[in-house]
Amino acid sequence: MKLWKGRFSKAATSSADEFNASIEFDQRLYKEDITGSIAHARMLGKQGIITLEESQLIIKALQEILEDIEAGKIEFTIESEDIHMNIETILTERIGATGKKLHTARSRNDQVAVDIRLYLKKETASIDKLIKELMDALEQLAEKHVDTVMPGYTHLQRAQPVTLAYHLLAYYQMFSRDRERFADCLKRIDRLPLGSGALAGTTYNTDRDFLAEELGFASVLPNGMDAVADRDFAIEFINCCAVTMMHLSRFCEELILWSSVEFSFVEIDDSFSTGSSIMPQKKNPDMAELIRGKTGRVYGDLMSLLTICKGLPLAYNKDLQEDKIPVFDAADTLKASVGIFTEMILTMKVKEDKMEHAAKYGYMNATDAADYLVSKGIPFRDCHEIIGRIVLYCINKGIAIEEMTMEEFKSFSPEFDNDIYEKISIRSCISAKKSNGSTSFESVKAQLEEIKSNK
Repeated sequence: MKLWKGRFSKAATSSADEFNASIEFDQRLYKEDITGSIAHARMLGKQGIITLEESQLIIKALQEILEDIEAGKIEFTIESEDIHMNIETILTERIGATGKKLHTARSRNDQVAVDIRLYLKKETASIDKLIKELMDALEQLAEKHVDTVMPGYTHLQRAQPVTLAYHLLAYYQMFSRDRERFADCLKRIDRLPLGSGALAGTTYNTDRDFLAEELGFASVLPNGMDAVADRDFAIEFINCCAVTMMHLSRFCEELILWSSVEFSFVEIDDSFSTGSSIMPQKKNPDMAELIRGKTGRVYGDLMSLLTICKGLPLAYNKDLQEDKIPVFDAADTLKASVGIFTEMILTMKVKEDKMEHAAKYGYMNATDAADYLVSKGIPFRDCHEIIGRIVLYCINKGIAIEEMTMEEFKSFSPEFDNDIYEKISIRSCISAKKSNGSTSFESVKAQLEEIKSNK
């Protein structure tokens, strides 16, 4: 039986019922819905809108319904449309007419708004915990590889030597900003819409500050129309998910490359790889590829909700029923991706010798060789040209810069001396970096110490 049947002379068709219902996906909000309803019933009793006895009876029945749902004793129906009406129908079946008083001074519009905000508060906390665990894993790996030398890239071409710890800490900083984004987004999620009614408030003497305190919200939304009509907080949440997925995807792209035979910098553990149905030799980095692929899915969630909201007149519209699917999917996808990624990097094998070999024979000490000539008083642009000619010479001869003889060096500039060999050794190139935040061994250790001190 429809809770709004009084206005209608004809029942909805079964196809309309099915199309209109959201219980298939919003049933996961059952706990948030009951939590909000308990707070609302308590407020109604406190304000004398219903009696304290009625309030207590409703609260007791809602708590029992929650227990029965979690015990798998309740089946929701399409006929009751959504999680709100399903629970209210069950409540009324159990305690009779008193159950019908629960919806006094509220609408499904502010009810669903409080449910989704309660859900996002919980999800934000879960995501923050997972990202922190990932950052701890990156810190742990970085501490192991402060001395592991590898090529640093620009344009996916070998550029300058760095340490693996330095590379890992770059991602640490990205994920640190992701946590900041979620924390900032939470400030806008953590505002109470309940008590706004359908859009214009209510004639009852309600206490929204009491509701905010009961439900743990930091503040009350000041405009009821805005409270029920907007989903910018959900869009912002999915955007935070999308940015974090982008960072994961970039890292996965590198791991996919690094685990190829052509790079052979890492080996992903068998437990996070798959094989081929036809090629027996294959070991595929499928978990990393899936995270990379699922990033596009979360981008789609963001575009979906932006599109849903873009043309809506105030206040609530049924279109907003579709907000939960992209929100749920973005949160679920991100949590699964962060979790599997953390496990994957903690079990992968790093091939330090392959990384260092690639760093040594990639002409990545060319910039340091140019800086050496600058120290001799030659203008940098002239130094750049001299070293460029040296690199071309070495490529044609198939040797590294540091394998040139002194006679060969001097054929390009008389300013070269024997100290050039020490200056352009790969580890010297790394150690020589002096700027704050550089790849030098000392700088990386300082970055790790700062991370520890900020915990």
